[in-house]
Amino acid sequence: MTLPHQPSPQQQMDQAARAILEQLPTLTHRGLVVDSPPGAGKSTLVAQAADALTQSHGPCVVIAQTNSQVDHLVRRFARHHPHLQTARLTATDHTVPHDLQAHPAIHIGARIEDLEKTADVIVGTAMKWATVTDRRWPWAIIDEAYQMRSDTLLWTAGIFDQALFVGDPGQLDPFSTVETHRFAGLSHDPMNSAAAVLLDNNRDLPVHSLPVSWRLPPSAVPLISDAFYPFTPFHAGSSETDRTLTFSITGMRTPADKAIEKAARTGWALLELPARITHQLDAEAFHAVLGVAERLLVRGAITTCEKNLQGHVLRPGDIAIGTAHRSQVHHIRALLARQYPQLHGITVDTANRLQGCEFSVTIVLHPLSGRGDASAFHLEAGRLCALTSRHRHACIVVARAGIAELLDAHPSNELVRPGAASKIPDGWEANHAVLAHLAEHTIHAQELHGRRSG
Repeated sequence: MTLPHQPSPQQQMDQAARAILEQLPTLTHRGLVVDSPPGAGKSTLVAQAADALTQSHGPCVVIAQTNSQVDHLVRRFARHHPHLQTARLTATDHTVPHDLQAHPAIHIGARIEDLEKTADVIVGTAMKWATVTDRRWPWAIIDEAYQMRSDTLLWTAGIFDQALFVGDPGQLDPFSTVETHRFAGLSHDPMNSAAAVLLDNNRDLPVHSLPVSWRLPPSAVPLISDAFYPFTPFHAGSSETDRTLTFSITGMRTPADKAIEKAARTGWALLELPARITHQLDAEAFHAVLGVAERLLVRGAITTCEKNLQGHVLRPGDIAIGTAHRSQVHHIRALLARQYPQLHGITVDTANRLQGCEFSVTIVLHPLSGRGDASAFHLEAGRLCALTSRHRHACIVVARAGIAELLDAHPSNELVRPGAASKIPDGWEANHAVLAHLAEHTIHAQELHGRRSG
């Protein structure tokens, strides 16, 4: 029996994008939502939609959540849509990167009056757009809509008639540096995601999904999709044979060597340290993550993929170390500067700041490693999702033993509150799913004797 023809990943992506772009000009709703998995091409869709909307409706507003996201979008417009007059709306105290300042086709200004007359597309952060109160445009595109707070959407809703909301429902929810418990469960809770509140109050709003991740390899997609995207499943754009991670130098059979070899073969590894309660600052774990990065570079790791069939020697800029806390980032960076100069150029940052980034290999210090408790912060599914979905080739997790027992000792007992529903699953269940998968990829490390003092 002849099986029906299955469209290729690119054909599926093209069909999904075409359906979205064709609906925009005739949309009668106030908005349209696009759910996107990690590395599905959100920025490409945003640029395509802005190009189409400027042709049919005139100038288009693009709203992102951080300055780095804005700068990334502006670069994409200048590179891939040079026929558009692109403007970067910025705060007076923000320094725009030099490459954007020097680009002849990019207009930069802190006042909307200086940009609106000549620009086809104006890109700025949501907080900057909230200061514009006397202008209105037919269309706005809101990038990373699930990172946007609902109160920020309220501040900006007056500047557009209709909007395209594009975002990743599996990433971290909006956060605040002040206590917001008194708002929990209320309809006006500002910490609700803008996209979740929008959908909760507009049940008939059209929702589309991007079906393919071009970043994550086939080894990663089943776990990430099942654990974090049960409502919007997706698959990999690459095949099992498209990507390889090999080494030009033989290893020394250390735990770090075994971990990177396991990750090279299977896409995953868990380097498990002996159980111990250390809370945030765990010097042994910090040396372990840096040691893994060191072995990747010392052994001359080489990656191949559909973008580079000839092979690419892994460099520090191709590797990221992800943590849950800023204090951990500061300590790892300090160790790197003092004792691992050969690792200069590696990205070390929190899950929040790594969202939207992409690397060949990521090394993750598990949020629950060394903990004596399992708080809502450390259990948040979006945090673990962001950390484990940045890679193109492999993800190596470093953690103290005992996380499964910690989860069982702290079952999920968060209060169920009324309000906008999140699309992300329960963090307790997501953590168990990830641990169950990593159990098959575990390298047990004894005390790391001989590590550099620090």
